[in-house]
Amino acid sequence: MNTELLFDPLFAEPFVTGLVFAILLPLLGCYLRLRDEWLAALAFAQTAAAGSLLAMLFGLPLVLGGLVAAGLAASLKHAFEGATRGTQGAAYAMLLLLGWGVSVLLVANLPLAERMGHALFDGQLYFTDRSHLINAGVFALLSFFSLYWLSRRLLLAHFFPDFFRARGLSERRAHFAFDLLVAGALALSTMSVGVMGAFALIFVPPLIAFNWADGWHRALLLAVLSGLLAHVVAFALALLLDQPFGPLLGLLLVGMGVLSALLRSLGARH
Repeated sequence: MNTELLFDPLFAEPFVTGLVFAILLPLLGCYLRLRDEWLAALAFAQTAAAGSLLAMLFGLPLVLGGLVAAGLAASLKHAFEGATRGTQGAAYAMLLLLGWGVSVLLVANLPLAERMGHALFDGQLYFTDRSHLINAGVFALLSFFSLYWLSRRLLLAHFFPDFFRARGLSERRAHFAFDLLVAGALALSTMSVGVMGAFALIFVPPLIAFNWADGWHRALLLAVLSGLLAHVVAFALALLLDQPFGPLLGLLLVGMGVLSALLRSLGARH
């Protein structure tokens, strides 16, 4: 176990890249959980991975392929906006299966895609470079500014659904803009923390936060803190134990989620 790796400048940029997503994804995840649309996030992540691999097949930038595929998935989700919850869930599952099938076939048949496939599914964060950090930072800034404008509209649409209808307006544009933000964030994060690592960050921290916070802003803060804690610990363990980052991140978040539920249950009994 080489503890000197924790302070090696070589891993500073990957650490900050993961840190950006450990803040952004839980934040977005809170709005997804509020709308009970967490399954869409997994579909977006898997579709983005397939898009990145397809881009490699045609000699295009991986980032472009992931963003386009995730954006198309968000557009399809928007098309099912008015459908029943069962129909929406079926559409998300079909997207998930489509992305998974395409990804596995490409990895199995293209030697060039095999290494990238492992990175996308294992979440080898410490192999990322400065371009990943720049993309993550720029997109995060865009997302924070966009959320500043979108947040009130998303909350009004959820808690007061008649607000827009009474004024002859529609909340669909705000929902679509938010879906594009989520799709873009997952497309970029899958290339650094992996498909399931990105999904874990967008799903588990809000789950923990909603169990404990007594207000919306506190829920956002608790979700971000949970994501940051999991990222820091997982990154250190991945370096020290020479293990893939994504699975460690996912397992840590699952452990945090289970512990949170147990503590909440014990607290309720007393």
